Amino acid sequence: MGEKSVQDYAIRDASQISNSKKIVLGLQHTFTMFGATVLVPIITGLNISVALLMAGVGTLLFHLITKGKIPVFLGSSFAFIVPILSVVEVADLAHAQGGIVVAGLIYLILAVLVQIFGVEKIIKFFPPVVTGPIIMVIGLKLAPNAIDMAKGNWGLAIVSFIVVTGICIYAKGFLKIIPVMIGLIVGYIIAVITGNVDFTPIIEAKWFGFPEFTIAKFKFDTVMIVAPVAFATMVEHMGDVLAIGATVEKDFMKDPGLHKTLIGDGIATSLSAMFGGPANTTYSENTGVLALTKVFDPLIMRIAACFAILIGLIPKLSAIISTIPTSVVGGISIILFGMIASIGARTLVEHKVDFTLSRNLIISAVILVLGLGGAVLPIKLGALNFSIEGMALAAIVGIILNKILPE
Repeated sequence: MGEKSVQDYAIRDASQISNSKKIVLGLQHTFTMFGATVLVPIITGLNISVALLMAGVGTLLFHLITKGKIPVFLGSSFAFIVPILSVVEVADLAHAQGGIVVAGLIYLILAVLVQIFGVEKIIKFFPPVVTGPIIMVIGLKLAPNAIDMAKGNWGLAIVSFIVVTGICIYAKGFLKIIPVMIGLIVGYIIAVITGNVDFTPIIEAKWFGFPEFTIAKFKFDTVMIVAPVAFATMVEHMGDVLAIGATVEKDFMKDPGLHKTLIGDGIATSLSAMFGGPANTTYSENTGVLALTKVFDPLIMRIAACFAILIGLIPKLSAIISTIPTSVVGGISIILFGMIASIGARTLVEHKVDFTLSRNLIISAVILVLGLGGAVLPIKLGALNFSIEGMALAAIVGIILNKILPE
């Protein structure tokens, strides 16, 4: 009897589980995205409630545009942090938002090109020898974030890690698909008992309040500081779509199509920035939860999006989640981020990539080193001055090597 694939035991239709369980699964994804989504506005000075609200709205828009076929959550993009801070030094946040709005519109231009030339020609640039290491880079690049969060209190991190691991391996029934939720709850209870939770933000927060929206402003100089980042994040977007597809064993590049995912991400980014939020991006953290729980129905992500909107409108809820110690989240993230890297390795194994061939070794090695080593390629074209780095640079070089090195 052959081994079962993910297809055999995954939950692809949430109608087979109760509404209360769907809500819990949605909350699990909300908790997963929360830390990273609020970290971007904390660093850049953007409004946290607006970021949460626009993450929820952007996710729902993405699902509408992609016909609700992809289990994805859009959260705050880290790629735009440096250009935002650069614009703030010479102008203000509103002008940084203008640059992000234009960056989102660049996605739409690429989507049109994909529609004209066909996704098949794009997919040819992403064989398993390229996509496997790219997916590994996505997970491993997040690894330092997990450790940074965990090291604040290794005791709490270890507790949440053990709880999630134990539930994944030993639990039965519904408990087995909410390991992250249980890990967070147990970790939080232990944190409260040991005096590691500050309740002041909860006490001071209001029950209801609309976020402070800020309308974007546009100036050519500041737009050119921020917008070129889109060329790097579009490659990252493709990598994320491939990673999600590899996780749920579906080809989302063809159905609903790369052009639709680009349009969804681009519009969500432009809309968010227009009203004071950060750029949005497909969240690898939530892909990790998909890999862990095997619940692939996109409806769960839409429930998570509704909770994100609710949290953005109810400061008290936002405050409660913000008091979860980062160490608790860090312990769980060690598993989630490692899961993504493991999916990349699985891609290589399942497609029988032959590493006795020097070309395959070189392509994989270069993607891993450039993606994880912090390589930065500065580009200056007249007034246009930007850089390509991290996963985007690794993917571009890997794609080029795959085309020029002989089979």
